[in-house]
Amino acid sequence: MPKMKTHKGAKARMKYSGSGKPLRMKRESSHLRRNKTKRARRQFDDTVSVAKVDAAKVRKLLPYG
Repeated sequence: MPKMKTHKGAKARMKYSGSGKPLRMKRESSHLRRNKTKRARRQFDDTVSVAKVDAAKVRKLLPYG
């Protein structure tokens, strides 16, 4: 059976936490960043866990997490 391939677009956008939960970046974090308040820019630095309904899809795209 051939190897599973990692989806490179998903790899650039998501990662796994130490406990194995998939994490993603918040949206609107880079586009028109200098117009946003300092507080908003700071809050965009956090990663957020992926919604439970989407976690199975992420595991398919990133099988070796």
